[in-house]
Amino acid sequence: MSRAYEIPPGTVAVEDYEALARERLPADAFAYIAGGAADEGTLRRNRAAFDDIRLRSRVLADLRGGGTWLELFGTALDHPILVAPTGRHRLADPDGERATVVGAGGARAAMVVSTEADHTLEEVAAVARTPLWFQLYIQHDRGFTADLVRRAEAAGYRALVVTVDAPVFGARNREQRAFYRGPKLSEFANLRGLHTRHVAHAELGESLMFGGFLDVVPRWEDIARLRALTRLPLILKGIMTPEDAGRALAEGADGIIVSNHGGRILDGQPASLEALPAVARAVEGRVPVLMDGGIRRGTDVLKALALGARAVLVGRPCLYGLAVAGPAGVAHVLHLLRCEFEMAMVLTGCRTLADIGPQVLWPAGQAQ
Repeated sequence: MSRAYEIPPGTVAVEDYEALARERLPADAFAYIAGGAADEGTLRRNRAAFDDIRLRSRVLADLRGGGTWLELFGTALDHPILVAPTGRHRLADPDGERATVVGAGGARAAMVVSTEADHTLEEVAAVARTPLWFQLYIQHDRGFTADLVRRAEAAGYRALVVTVDAPVFGARNREQRAFYRGPKLSEFANLRGLHTRHVAHAELGESLMFGGFLDVVPRWEDIARLRALTRLPLILKGIMTPEDAGRALAEGADGIIVSNHGGRILDGQPASLEALPAVARAVEGRVPVLMDGGIRRGTDVLKALALGARAVLVGRPCLYGLAVAGPAGVAHVLHLLRCEFEMAMVLTGCRTLADIGPQVLWPAGQAQ
């Protein structure tokens, strides 16, 4: 029986979808989607950082001829809200990423497809009606990694987003408590045929990480190899410091995504939004800087752009929408964010994205 897709009455904000998804998803699936690393302090901080910032309203501005359009890496976009790369979409909907990309197209939002998707990158591209980027995890088999890049090129993906902040998993205690069990690496649709490298268990008293495993994790030299391998724009995701931003540019990166992996890898990090201004200053406009982590309102998009981002990526909310109402839920989540963002632009006197800057933010410490 096909699933009936309907947006529940009274669903008027992104947070409504999270509550509904919690009710509808199995506990282990919700733990995988919603959870973070360890005590989830970074996960909470991603949201709190937006709440800490206030906006300055402006009145009677001339907003004629305005809009939210932009160009990123040679692609014209209607607005600066993209679907972030996340894995395991079939946990939320039987059609997985194919349903998500239909919803993204309905909202005229570009989508970044994960290496760990439940459908192959070709299957997602076949039903896409919106620009696609491919998120790449560099595998221990560098030849297999190169094949993934060639497949993405052949399927029409317009950029590579290389996740660089996850050489190991975080301590996913929420998932463990819910008894979540994910597939083996070689069981993901895009990674079939990947030989799983065996690393012997360490003896008592020996290191659990440094027993040969870290000899094959990605290094900066891999970025240089990728740069030489492809003509696609190369965007590094997971940059949180000016030092790494500078090195990324030196290795040929065409863009940077400020991200702490949604609080899923290293607990104790600052929010992505808190790291954004220093990275943007270090980059000095040489390449676009994007960010993800904690966005739940259109005002959050405005705040991120005011602090130096060219665009933002949204992950968990799209999966919540997918779990509740399939492609329609994804489209509605993105539509809500875009509408709220446009309202925030109007109310802060910004006609175009170029008008958004620090002047829309209420100075920290100033009486309100």
